[in-house]
This record gives sequence, structure tokens and C-alpha cells, in this order.
Amino acid sequence: MRGRTIRLYLVDGVPTGILTAEIINWTGKVITAPRSQLPELAKREEVKRTGIYCLVGPDPDQPERDRVYIGEGDSVLKRLLYHDKDEMKDFWTKTAVVISKDDNITKSHGRYLESRFLALAISAGRASLTNGTSPEVPVLPEPDVADMEYFLEQAQMIFPVLGMNFLQPKPVYTQPIGSTSEQSPQFVISVVGTKAFAIETGGEFVVLKGSTTRKHGTESWTSYRSLRDQLVQEGKLVESESPEYYVFAENVAFSSPSAAGTVVAAANTNGRLSWKVEGTGQSYADWHDAMLTAAAAENSEQDKE
Repeated sequence: MRGRTIRLYLVDGVPTGILTAEIINWTGKVITAPRSQLPELAKREEVKRTGIYCLVGPDPDQPERDRVYIGEGDSVLKRLLYHDKDEMKDFWTKTAVVISKDDNITKSHGRYLESRFLALAISAGRASLTNGTSPEVPVLPEPDVADMEYFLEQAQMIFPVLGMNFLQPKPVYTQPIGSTSEQSPQFVISVVGTKAFAIETGGEFVVLKGSTTRKHGTESWTSYRSLRDQLVQEGKLVESESPEYYVFAENVAFSSPSAAGTVVAAANTNGRLSWKVEGTGQSYADWHDAMLTAAAAENSEQDKE
């Protein structure tokens, strides 16, 4: 995959204010702002156009994830002002608006993008959606569909850069557990009868489907307990044949080896030490250090040339 340039502009000169994001040669534009700065956002001409908007904030019921509402409007601003009076949107702390710089998004395009945004967010399963319904994808001419899918791909690339990952797809790994891959070595951890496999990909530490985790934690277990409970609630950890363990029903991405290791062990765990490279017994920390050493050596050789 080739590199991309994303241009970020701090409208107020501060990182916590209104921000715009663009990709070179893309006709779209993403504008983000804290809800507290909705009056300032309302002064911008772009938000009076047809577009998509996302209302984002922490989920009060599941602290480890965001709560999101996705919508579209002929005038995004009118929809934002409407939602600002809605008591059900109390979670909303950050606004993201996606518009076309050339003003070529029609109402039909907006509905198409809204439906596709929702489908991606539902499939990703990374946030709690508050939308009551998921509208069907409207029928568009074939060229328009191609244009909107490209538009969507660019927005999907920008959102994580802005700290919003709810459109990012679930991690996909087709190798069977216990096998090798050029993508990443498989790491394994065994704790009191459990056995879990994981890989590192896309900046995330992914525990693979079929791995097992302890159901009952240690008395001293304090970290990532709410995350483990959340995974059970979401059906990503399900009952296994043994009453002592859960099993991963799908690949699950974690922010770090320690988060993954703690959930598997149901105990406070330094995942950098407890995860081992399958087949060698090398710890994640030692593997990581070896990768850094090799990269430094390669750079040193290139400097000599």
C-alpha cells in the first residue's frame, strides 16, 4: 500500500479546538470539534451543506468504548442543532462532519454514505451505536456508487488519525492458530489450563478466535476487569466446554500485549513478558527488542553505502 498525505489544520491554533482534515486530491473534507464549540462550528459555511455527521462520546455503560450516532442532512448544521436539544444525546462530546469541498454530494449521496457508515460501524463492533434503525443502501447509478465508495474509503482512512476508530474493520487473520505467517509470529500464553494465541497487526495485538481465558480471576486482579466483562457482554467471550474457561468467539483486538494477557489470565499481567513466540519461547519483549536491533543495524548499513 502506498503512503498517503493527510493535511490537518488547527482552526483555532490549539489541538483541542476545531480541526479540519483533508487528503491530497480528495474532494472530501472532515471537520471535528468538541460539542462545547458547537457555536463556533456553526459559523463555518461547510456545515450548512449536505453531508454526514457523527456524534461521538464515551459510553457511560461501557467505559472501554465510545458511543456513536451517525446521521446525514441537507444542512448538517440544522441536524446538529436539533440533536443538541436531545436529552438522549447526553453522551455526545465530539462532533465529526464529512462534506464535499466541491459541494457535489446530493441528498441521495448523503443517504448512501449514511447507510454505508452505519454498516461499517456495525460490522466493526468497536463502538455502541445509538441509531434506532439502519437504513437500506439507496439505489444509485453505478458511477455514483463507485464515487461514493472511494469517498467512503478516504473518510475511513482519516477517522483513526483523528482518534475515532469505530469505522475500522475487525482484524482478519486467516492462518490457523499455531501456524506461522510472514505477517507476524504467533504468540502464545498458557495460564492455569488456558491457551491463547495472538498476532500483532495494524498497530493492535489480536487474540485469535478459539483461544481460551480463565473465567474466575484472582483476588488481586484490578486492571482491565471492565474490558473482560464487556467482551463477555458483547458475546466475544463465550462459554466453553469447561465451566472454568471462556473461549474467544472471534478475533479480538487489544491495545497492548498486557491488556490481552490480563484478560486471558484474569489476573494483572505484564504481557510483554508472558506472551511467548510460538515454537521458540522468546518473550514478546525480547522479540520486539530483536526487531528494533535488526532495524537499527539495517539503517546503519544503509548509511555506509
